Amino acid sequence: MVGRSPSPVDLAGTSGVVRATVHDAEGIHRLVNFWAAQGQMLPRTLGETYENLRDFFVVREGEEVVACGALHITWADLAEVKSLAVREDRQSRGYGRAIVEACHEEGRALGLASLFALTYRPQFFERLGWRLADVMTLPRKVWNECYRCPKFPGCDEIALVIDLRDGAAG
Repeated sequence: MVGRSPSPVDLAGTSGVVRATVHDAEGIHRLVNFWAAQGQMLPRTLGETYENLRDFFVVREGEEVVACGALHITWADLAEVKSLAVREDRQSRGYGRAIVEACHEEGRALGLASLFALTYRPQFFERLGWRLADVMTLPRKVWNECYRCPKFPGCDEIALVIDLRDGAAG
């Protein structure tokens, strides 16, 4: 089966959400950079996509990636949900929610205390139980990746967090 993606695996009851494979990297790259061109997220190189591929979940329709998102561990107790993107004509179908729920499940399985996200769409995360946070309470994020961003230190993304220990927003 060279060149074919494996069948979808149901994660946390999130039908259609699967772990990304190398066959998904170009689709993830296109999707993330489509939204980056709209000013909605940071662009990623194809190399960065491959380097972080094991962080990604995807939703496919046939062989096409129509939604993606990554859970990127930043410290022993903390991970970021990043590069969450859904194809424009596939929004409002629950794909973004399903990917975030898969990230919640994986975070709990890894023993993480909390997750965070930086977004221009905080209402989406708030509907899933996340709460607003000050990005300066996430110093490992700021010094790990943000300082390389062209918007730093004037970032206009909104930080949100969720506590995984009891499922309540943290």
